[in-house]
Amino acid sequence: MSNASIALNRFGYGLRRGERGPDDPVRDLLDQFDRYDPRPAALDGREDTSHKAGEFIRTIREQRRKRQDYLRSGSPDSEGPTMGSATPDSAMRDTTQREELPPELRRALVSGRGAFREDVALRTRIAVNSDAPMIERLVHFWSNHFSVSIGKVGTMHQVGNHEFTAIRPHVLGTFGDMLKAATLHPAMLLYLDQFRSTGPNSQFIRRRRNSARGPRGLNENLAREILELHTIGVDGGYSQSDVTEFARALTGWTIAGLPMTERFSDPQPGGAVFIRVAHEPGLRTIMGRSYRDNGPQQAMAILDDLAAHPSTARFIAKKLARHFAGDEPPQSLVANLERDFLRSGGDLASLTRTLIEAPEVWNAEPAKFRQPFEWLVSVMRFAGIDNLGSRRIVGALNEIGQVPWRAPSPAGYDDLSGSWAGPDALFRRVELAERIARNVPSDDILNRAETAFPGSLSDNTRTWLSRAESNAQALGLLLVAPEMMRR
Repeated sequence: MSNASIALNRFGYGLRRGERGPDDPVRDLLDQFDRYDPRPAALDGREDTSHKAGEFIRTIREQRRKRQDYLRSGSPDSEGPTMGSATPDSAMRDTTQREELPPELRRALVSGRGAFREDVALRTRIAVNSDAPMIERLVHFWSNHFSVSIGKVGTMHQVGNHEFTAIRPHVLGTFGDMLKAATLHPAMLLYLDQFRSTGPNSQFIRRRRNSARGPRGLNENLAREILELHTIGVDGGYSQSDVTEFARALTGWTIAGLPMTERFSDPQPGGAVFIRVAHEPGLRTIMGRSYRDNGPQQAMAILDDLAAHPSTARFIAKKLARHFAGDEPPQSLVANLERDFLRSGGDLASLTRTLIEAPEVWNAEPAKFRQPFEWLVSVMRFAGIDNLGSRRIVGALNEIGQVPWRAPSPAGYDDLSGSWAGPDALFRRVELAERIARNVPSDDILNRAETAFPGSLSDNTRTWLSRAESNAQALGLLLVAPEMMRR
């Protein structure tokens, strides 16, 4: 691969139809810092769904209460299912086994699915039309690092918000600011069950012990994933007691719209709220450092220290290097990124410049197999598809196996090439490429390919394109050629 092709395809999402490649690849990548728009015009018309999660959970709980009252009334259907499911989809399956879905819940589910579909399509179109495709790639990299998924109640309304408001504004800011925005966002609080975590000795628990409902408990999910996946890594030096102490510091952080938040809420940046009566009181000690009890700032102070920890610098450096320089990145690159992270205090713009200027990322051999989402964005940019309908975008991503914000675990989608190069996955790309090629303009494919992959089009690909029986067939061949599949 030439440097121009690397800049376009390894760092970015490929050339858009009608564009020409960069004369100075490094300079073009650095210029994208100024071209990047954290709040593109496409987001202006998007509905604010920040309040929807709490409303949805309240609807679920109200339907559950009605169902339980119905069962207690002595109904013949007393062995039927309840509304206590963990996800909207399972809630729907459980309630439709013997009866129609309640209208309120049906409307909430339809609204959530519609919001999710539109947000996935919006994210895709922003990347397709961007003048700063490398920075868009970084948005998606960090969004996957702080992965949230629609697998929990209410998150369908929030996963788009998470990327658009917690990731995009901070992608060239500091890691610490992004860490706080991403992990204390309502989407993350919902996804990892933090919204219902309560301090064992909080005022709320003391009152609840005397009620018929009994106490809630401490949930360690968010604390564990911040340590293991978002900051210092599984070998970063924390213990189980650190996880528990951190979880106690996080108690009180929840989402707006729940019954208790109407009386006790302290609104926080990013749409979350802090409920002081649910917070575990007292001093917390984590990894040898103590943090005084000052409400929501206790968790903030811990996150600040985690963001600056040497293990975090090492963990982030290796993950970023692996994304751009191959599954086994050179140790020299990892060390260089680690030094920059520590020197700059986690300045992500500085870290990105160091990455761009590192000789290791300009290796001519393709570094990675394109994941399904990035392949589709690159295909749409090359083919000039900028107005595809939302259902078709989501359908295509579902077909090739990578819908944003639907990763199977909090670790996000796998970033190893082998995870995406299976025969069935490749066959689905071929089928989709054929359909795309039949439905878009496909003139002058060989010359366009030379422009999109400057100095990097192989003789084999050039031969196949020149022998194609039609322009459409040539486009279909190019969309699944090695140049388009790898970066």
